[in-house]
This record gives sequence, C-alpha cells and structure tokens, in this order.
Amino acid sequence: MAKKKVKATKLTVGLPFNLGSLEFENDEAQQRAAWSLYVELSTRIAVQPLEEGKGILREALTSLYNVFGITRQILREAGPEIAKGPQSFGAIAIDVLNKGLRPFLVKWHPLLKTHEEQKPPDRTTLDHERAWEHEKELRRELNQVREQMTIYVEALAKIAGIE
Repeated sequence: MAKKKVKATKLTVGLPFNLGSLEFENDEAQQRAAWSLYVELSTRIAVQPLEEGKGILREALTSLYNVFGITRQILREAGPEIAKGPQSFGAIAIDVLNKGLRPFLVKWHPLLKTHEEQKPPDRTTLDHERAWEHEKELRRELNQVREQMTIYVEALAKIAGIE
C-alpha cells in the first residue's frame, strides 16, 4: 500500500509556556513527528488531571521528566529536516522542554526528593506526600504545567493533521 503524501500547508499554532505561536509550512516529516509526540503526551499525566488527594506526585514528576527522553528520541528519528530555524517543529519541541518543563522540574524534583528521604518507615508514600508542607503548592503548579502541556498537545494534533 502506497503512503499518502502530505501536501505542505501553512499552519499557525498557539504554543505553551508563553512561547507565542508558530507559523510554518507543515510537511510529512513534521506531521509524523508531531503524531508520535502527540500519542506519547496525550496519554501521560502531563495532560491528564491529577485530582487532589489522588496519585503520587513523584510519579507525575517522573512522567514529565520522561517527556525529555521521548522528545529527544522522536527528534533524532525525524532528523534535522524538522529543525530548520527557530520557527520549526524541532526548535519548538526543544523550547517546550528547556523553557517550559525544565524550570518546573529543576524547582520541584530536589524539593520532593529531600522530603521523600525523610519518610519514616511506617508511613506510606501517599500519606507522607500528603503531609508535606509543599504538597498543595506542587499540585497547583503541576496543574498549571498540565494546562500548558494541553495547549502543546492541541498544537501537536493540529500539526499532525488530527481534526
């Protein structure tokens, strides 16, 4: 079965983390990379709400951290043709990591790790997290990141040609 060629079309998509918008000519390579990243992100805590009192914060941070490796792999496999200039899919994907996710993770990963290291052996991980003085603040910021990642997933869907 022959692959359907994607005709290059001009797109404008809104970007998360105050990165503005991206206007570019979409092509098959960018569409495939966007689809791969869309599939990965749309099924992660990155865009799924973590309700108050539910889930474990470490798992949420780990899921967001794993977005780095996934994005790197997708960009490597897609090749340099998706990263031609600052208004390219590749450049934006890297900006989302470095300007969006990295500051959040750099702040919260060590704080949570320090708290985790103080967990008494007779306390569950969930109970220990809930007793943490920064638990609500981390959940609030995690929700803000989730909102931004949802904007990103919507942009990826548009780039991938998903209605």
